[in-house]
Amino acid sequence: MKTATIASGQDDEAALRREIVALGPWFHNLRIGGQQTAPDHFLGDYPAFKFARFESAIPADLSGKTVLDIGCNAGFYSIEMKRRGAAEVIGIDSDDRYLAQARFAADTLGFQGISFENLSVYDVGKLGRRFDIVIFMGVLYHLRHPLLALDLIRQHVAGDLLLFQTMQQGPPDVLQVPDDHPFHVPGTSRPPSFFDNPAYPRMHFIEKKFANDWTNWWAPNSACSQAMLRAAGFTVEMQPEEEVYLCRIGPVPYAEWMGSPAVYPAFGPQEEKRP
Repeated sequence: MKTATIASGQDDEAALRREIVALGPWFHNLRIGGQQTAPDHFLGDYPAFKFARFESAIPADLSGKTVLDIGCNAGFYSIEMKRRGAAEVIGIDSDDRYLAQARFAADTLGFQGISFENLSVYDVGKLGRRFDIVIFMGVLYHLRHPLLALDLIRQHVAGDLLLFQTMQQGPPDVLQVPDDHPFHVPGTSRPPSFFDNPAYPRMHFIEKKFANDWTNWWAPNSACSQAMLRAAGFTVEMQPEEEVYLCRIGPVPYAEWMGSPAVYPAFGPQEEKRP
């Protein structure tokens, strides 16, 4: 009987490994039933090692909170939020293979109540509601229209906190720029020199592949990441890791433009009063 039990356990492990392989390749290295989904990941134990650097920025108890995980991939962050007791977690992605991985991982690990849907960040308005926490990790630099994505998140789904991460290139320094940029240096015909400062907010456009991935379009520096978040109506409260920002929804800037129904119908006077 003992031999049969051991054999049965080995068969279960083999079956689990076959399912994991069939759903691959995986970008998230998850631990499921003693198996790893991407043990040879080029970044190491990703994203667990990265999350360990900033996990304390998210409350340990999320009881009663709702979470939206945009670009959920195989569901690492969705599962972590449910592990912390979130009342509702929705993960969205536009890749059906990633969604199949996420559903398999959540079900096999016993985390019920996580919903995974095929939805683009540009279509978050279809969800028709706001969430206490929005996770937007590792997505921005893959997008053709990154600032539009942040605008739509602020407009439609961000209710309180935004956990944001993007690949960055350039120095960590942040230049304090003027409220109004002069066309020329006063009294001269020379352009202002701060545009040449490496700490000025700038977004590097990657025309070709980066790390053998043609979907890596953008690489902002730290100043640009923070400036884009503010421009979309978020206030950076914490930078717990070099590329990670914890934000709260803040006042919507450029009210004359964003308050126009022809541009953003949801951005009216009531939105400008949102804390």
